[in-house]
Amino acid sequence: MLSEQQKQQIQARGIAVETFEAQLENFKKGFPYLNIEAAATPAKGIKVLSGDEQAKYIAAADKYAGNVCKFVPASGAATRMFKDLFEAADKLAAGEKLKEGSPAAKFVENITLFPFFDAKAILNLTLYPKAWNYGAMPKGLIQFHKYENENRTPFEEHLVEGALYAKDANGDVRMVVTVSVEHQKGFEELYEQVKEKYEKRFNCKYHVTFTNQSPATDIVAVDMENNPFTKDDGSLLFRPGGHGALLTNLNDIDADVLVIKNIDNVVKESLLDETIRWKKILVGKAVELQEKVFAYLKKMDELNDNLPDSLVAEIKGFLEDEFCVAVPQMPAAELVRVIRTKLDRPVRICGMVKNEGEPGGGPYVILGEDGTTSLQILEAAQIDKNNPQALNAMQGATHFNPVDLVCAVKNYKGEKYDLLKHTDPQTGFISEKSFQGRPLKAQELPGLWNGAMSDWNTQFVETPLITFNPVKTVLDLLREQHCNR
Repeated sequence: MLSEQQKQQIQARGIAVETFEAQLENFKKGFPYLNIEAAATPAKGIKVLSGDEQAKYIAAADKYAGNVCKFVPASGAATRMFKDLFEAADKLAAGEKLKEGSPAAKFVENITLFPFFDAKAILNLTLYPKAWNYGAMPKGLIQFHKYENENRTPFEEHLVEGALYAKDANGDVRMVVTVSVEHQKGFEELYEQVKEKYEKRFNCKYHVTFTNQSPATDIVAVDMENNPFTKDDGSLLFRPGGHGALLTNLNDIDADVLVIKNIDNVVKESLLDETIRWKKILVGKAVELQEKVFAYLKKMDELNDNLPDSLVAEIKGFLEDEFCVAVPQMPAAELVRVIRTKLDRPVRICGMVKNEGEPGGGPYVILGEDGTTSLQILEAAQIDKNNPQALNAMQGATHFNPVDLVCAVKNYKGEKYDLLKHTDPQTGFISEKSFQGRPLKAQELPGLWNGAMSDWNTQFVETPLITFNPVKTVLDLLREQHCNR
C-alpha cells in the first residue's frame, strides 16, 4: 500500500497510477527476449550503396524542400568520460603514485594537447582554491577541439554540422538539444555567445530549442523483492527512464525529417566532409523511400484496397527488399490489411559501421509475433545467450549502430505520426544498482533507437567508420579526429 506522501509524489511527477502499476509489473515478470532470425549483414539487411546511388541520394537531399530538424541527445554528464581520472585522484589522495602508462599518467603527459588546457587556468588552479569541475559538466560544454583562433565544444561542432546539411532554402537551421535541467543555463549562455559568429560564417539563422527529459518518464526503483524502493524519509526512489524516454521529446518536434546524432560524435572541421556527405546520403535515401511508400498508399486509396495480385506482389517485394519485412502467406483480404499497416509507419534510415570492437547496438533481422520479420537494433542485454541461434547471430554480426539516424515522421497525408504508438513496450531493460549502499533494481524504457522505434520501417545502410568518432574517455580527445599534434 502506498502512503499519501508517495501518492502525492507520483502525482507530482505526472505519472499515471496505471503507468506506475505497469512499471511494478514489469519488474515482476521481466522482459522477454526477441526472436532473432539472423544478424543483419551486407548479404541481407544492410544496404551497401554504389557511387552512383550515393550521388543520387545526395542530389535528392539537396533539392528536398521539407522541414529538417537536427536532434541531439546531450543530457548526460561527463562523469564516465573522466572515470579513470577520478580513480587516479582517489589513489593519489591515499598516498599512491600514478602508474606509468595508466590513463591518468597519459593525461598528465599530454596535458598541453587538450583544447581545454590553458596556462593561465593551470596557474589559477595552483594558486587559488578553484577547480574546473569537468567531471560534473555535460560533454556538450567541454572543449573538444583546438583551432588556430578558437576552441570548440561538441555543441558548437553540431551547430557547424547543422549549417552544412540541415539549412533550408530560407537559411534556417533547426535544432533540438535535450539537456538536463541543471545544465540548461550553461547551454543557453554558450549558444548566445557563439550564435552570431556561426550565423555570419555560414550565412544562416539558427533556431535552437533546449528540452528536458520529462519527470513523467522516470521509473520507480524496487528492492530485490520487487517492492517499491523507499528512502529513509519514506519517499519513493525514482530513476531516469534511459534514453528511450526521449521519444516524448522527439514526438513533440514539428518536422518532416529528423536527423539524430549523439552529442559526443563530432570531428574537427577539417575532417567533416565525409560526415556531411553521408548525412545527406541518409537524408536522400529516407526521402526517396518515403515517396515510394506514399505512392503505394495513395494507389491503395484509389483502388479502395481492391488490389490486383500483381500490385500486392509488388508491394510485398518492396517491403521485403527495402525493409526486410517478409509477410507470410495469408488470405487475400488479410494480406492487403497487413501490407497497408506495414507501409503506413514512420521511416528511419540507420547508418551502420563495420564492427571494430566499439560498443554499440547491433543490427538484426527479427521474427515478430505476427509472423512478419523486421530490422531491429538490439543491445547485448536483449539477446538470450542460452539460445544457440541467438548466440550464433550475435557472433555473426559484422556491423553496429553508431547512433546515426535519419527519420521521416509524417504520413502520406502530411500528418505527424504519433511516435508513442509505434513502440514495443516489451523491450525494456532491468539492471541491478544500489542507493546509499542498499541494493535495488532499476528499469529503463525501450531504447530510443531500440524498442522505442520497433514499429517503424527501418533500413540499414553501411557508412564509413570516419563518420563515427565518439569521445567516451578523455584520452579519446588525443585521437587524430580530435587532436592537432
